[in-house]
Amino acid sequence: MIRSELIQKIADENPHLYQRDVEKIVNVIFDEIIEAMARGDRVELRGFGAFSVKKRDARTGRNPRTGEAVDVEEKHVPFFKTGKLLRDRLNGQG
Repeated sequence: MIRSELIQKIADENPHLYQRDVEKIVNVIFDEIIEAMARGDRVELRGFGAFSVKKRDARTGRNPRTGEAVDVEEKHVPFFKTGKLLRDRLNGQG
């Protein structure tokens, strides 16, 4: 599902809301998650999962085309851990 499909589904299930308002709500939610993660905060959505940021240390990698050693800088990457409810639902237990 992409963002526009999510917005359309929420708008369809809530006819009392204008689609442009639903779009603003969805965008604010995503923007807040992004801002929190940019600050290094953890974002937990109960029953769904938790978003956090993990640090990857600098390392020496390899260029797959040439095999040449390449220095890879330290970086921060997003990480998502599923919640128990989501995990159980995916495994047919919900």
